[in-house]
Amino acid sequence: MSHSRRVKFMLVAIIAVIALSGLKAFTQNDAPPVNDMPNPYRTVENWAQMPEGRKWGATSAVDIDRDGKSIWVAERCGENSCVGSNLPTVLKFDASGKLVKSFGAGMFVFPHGIHVDKDGNVWVTDSIPLGSANQPAGKGHIVVKFSPEGKVLLTLGKAGVTGDGPDTFNQPSDVVTAPNGDIFVADGHGGNTNARIVKFSKDGKFIKAWGKKGTGPGEFDTPHGLAFDSRGRLFVADRANNRLQIFDQDGKFLAEWKQFSRLSGIYIDKNDVLYGTDSESNARRHAGWKRGIRIGSAKDGKVTAFIPDPEPNPDSGPGAGTSAAEGVAVDAQGNIYGAEVGPRALKKYVKK
Repeated sequence: MSHSRRVKFMLVAIIAVIALSGLKAFTQNDAPPVNDMPNPYRTVENWAQMPEGRKWGATSAVDIDRDGKSIWVAERCGENSCVGSNLPTVLKFDASGKLVKSFGAGMFVFPHGIHVDKDGNVWVTDSIPLGSANQPAGKGHIVVKFSPEGKVLLTLGKAGVTGDGPDTFNQPSDVVTAPNGDIFVADGHGGNTNARIVKFSKDGKFIKAWGKKGTGPGEFDTPHGLAFDSRGRLFVADRANNRLQIFDQDGKFLAEWKQFSRLSGIYIDKNDVLYGTDSESNARRHAGWKRGIRIGSAKDGKVTAFIPDPEPNPDSGPGAGTSAAEGVAVDAQGNIYGAEVGPRALKKYVKK
């Protein structure tokens, strides 16, 4: 037997042994924590200015206006809940950080997700703080579609009513629309809430739902964020399962990625650059992974950059629950905006 044939035979034998032993080939899901990528951004504090006398509350919701430069935020009335407040919760800032529009006063309890569709309409999900004893009747558990001027165009769900039927939600976390106008809602926020994706037609008619509480493909534990890539695939930030799940628009499971860590929010730009925010990892919830914003490709899943969370102690103290960005969006210039629940701020990240 020639030397080259012996080498080929040995390689085949090694592969066979690995296969028989039940070992699996290396995949991205086997990769170690992605904590040391380059950070090509600097942080801009206090970028968006509230009106005099109003302070920032918690916000997990941020998106970009169709002009590519204005920023929409759903903010929790200077606190972490809008119970008892009549402040407008849906806010629009221009590129300089000036507040130029606001609406939604008295409508929401816990505004959680926001989405601006191709026509400039603004969608907001309203949840209820988990474990909250102060849950006002007739509010929460809905998705509202506003015109850019603040007129209510559509409401999904029944205000104040929980359920898992075609016309009820239980803690809807996020909403996104497909290019054809179909509506997708991430319904659930952990605990005993729902754990599913609900699909509606553009006029709000129920089409289907998929998912349940679990760890398998197509199952969820806190489906916290949604985004579409250029191919029309739906990416779901399955937060408490420390992964992204990818589906087609009929709910067929396509892939699972873990290299973006424990994602609270996701954003995919027109070039299929994926931005994912980890606001919760620590020794108890996702050991070995650092909090921050991971940036990579929605095409192949490769992570290329990392903006670390400045929280010095994610394992105890006020920053243990959540810190830095939960929601994320990116404008046409490539500036990143992070909506923060724990620090109660809207950060801006620009290229160095």
